[in-house]
Amino acid sequence: MVFAHDTETALAAAAALVNTSAEDPDGLADVAALDAFLAAWGFTGDRRRDEAELVEVRALRPRLRRLWQLDEDGLADEVNRMLREAGALPQLAKHDGWGYHLHATAADAPLVDRVAVEAAMAFLDVVRQGELERLRTCDADDCDDVHVDLSRNRSRRFCSTTCANRVHVAAYRSRQADQEDGS
Repeated sequence: MVFAHDTETALAAAAALVNTSAEDPDGLADVAALDAFLAAWGFTGDRRRDEAELVEVRALRPRLRRLWQLDEDGLADEVNRMLREAGALPQLAKHDGWGYHLHATAADAPLVDRVAVEAAMAFLDVVRQGELERLRTCDADDCDDVHVDLSRNRSRRFCSTTCANRVHVAAYRSRQADQEDGS
């Protein structure tokens, strides 16, 4: 394990949130889609469950995407800014079958602040451990999705098996065509 379990989960959730904006239709098309996303990633705490909350979370996606593009100093500055803006106050929490882990906002903080701070705390660990090279954009030519390479040998190139399979099949077909042309 590269990072603590909660850090890996928060990084994966941040990538998944960023990538909802590239889905067609938008992966956060309505409040029900946001509910499903939050449930899938285990977000807890109070919710308004209204359109304004959905708009706030959607607006967070470009800010999170930018974290994949920053150098170490820029990432540290942005993480600090996100934590400051949300009034983060780190504390240990235990719930839903998880052992003690870190929360940095109260359960009644606005959802967008809790999501932003979860991501910021995870990126804080990325910076502290000098693992920025694990923040990647998919290598498929037609995909701009982000991901976190948690592989032991830092070899993950694609955001999903779908993109990996598509690229590998295209390369195979290209090699086959080259062999046929050379025969």
